[in-house]
Amino acid sequence: MSYLKGLPDDAVLLQVFKAFPATSKPLLAYHEALLRGPSPLSVAERELIAGFVSGLNACRYCHGVHEATAREFGISADVMAHLLADVDRAPVDEKLRPLLRYVKKLTLSPARMTQADADAVFAAGWGDQALHDAVSVCALFNFMNRLVEGLGIRAGEDYFQAASKRLHEGGYAGLLKLLG
Repeated sequence: MSYLKGLPDDAVLLQVFKAFPATSKPLLAYHEALLRGPSPLSVAERELIAGFVSGLNACRYCHGVHEATAREFGISADVMAHLLADVDRAPVDEKLRPLLRYVKKLTLSPARMTQADADAVFAAGWGDQALHDAVSVCALFNFMNRLVEGLGIRAGEDYFQAASKRLHEGGYAGLLKLLG
């Protein structure tokens, strides 16, 4: 149930974006650059990180949308549940594990990050750009989770599927176009 008096109880994030375009347009442009722009991380991996961080934060809305979007980009349906239970046993590429451990720690205990955490990412073969992009996706979705939860935005599985198809087909630039 939306906590905003000017929106319906069943408002979704797109309605929030339309109600507050001055802040939403640059936010969506950042989403597009970070999640769809050039990166050593694939779009699927970035969406997986978005869904993973949201799952860690128990943000059902963002977790649902981005888990479904990761599936649209080829991530198998069972990966997310396994990741949330145990990164080390999840069916993901071994090279991706240090990045996933990094964003998990950054989400759950950010003040405890160390050079050793970054070194594990570099030892797996990732460079500065990959670490930057993973941290940025993590930070963005910690922000988005708080925005969604703070505004009382909720949705169900039907919405997650529709939103994931929209993000798969048009990216975040497509959402920007809907704002006019």
